[in-house]
Amino acid sequence: MSGDVGKIFKVVLIGDGAVGKTSLRRNFIGKSFRENYLMTIGADFSVKQVSFEDYVINLQLWDLAGQPRFSEVRGAYYAGTYGALVVFDITRPNTFTNIDYWINELIKYNNHKLVPMMIVGNKSDLRATTPAEVQVDKLSAMAYAETLSQWGGLRVDYIETSALSGQNVDNSFQNLISKIYMRLGI
Repeated sequence: MSGDVGKIFKVVLIGDGAVGKTSLRRNFIGKSFRENYLMTIGADFSVKQVSFEDYVINLQLWDLAGQPRFSEVRGAYYAGTYGALVVFDITRPNTFTNIDYWINELIKYNNHKLVPMMIVGNKSDLRATTPAEVQVDKLSAMAYAETLSQWGGLRVDYIETSALSGQNVDNSFQNLISKIYMRLGI
């Protein structure tokens, strides 16, 4: 193993309330999906040790409450962030249009630094049962991620996940870890 054993990367999961941030985090750390959950108050925290190439790292996963009434307390949780999963619900277009708000909040409270991020369209398992006119179109989300890439100078990718089925959950975190390593020049 490399000298980076024990390296700590702080990652935030941000986005509107009820988009599935807690379910994504729980799935990634190996806990089962729950239909009913309690709203995150402030932030919820987990640590997961992961292997990446020849490195073992400790991921600090900060799941930040998405409801507007928690905006005052969220600021403190952004400091020292290495990367972000910006999550929206593909069946609720307003959660997609609010992504700019979340990115601006992240930058504001993380010393005005842009960090590696992934745009995550969650609840892909609902595509088959939700009318197309209510869904966020995958091509639109990909185009938005490309616009962010050009704006910020960091490659931002879009991925669709299902915390219920586990589809692409690990991939979203692994992709983000890769982006963090590239940003750090490791």
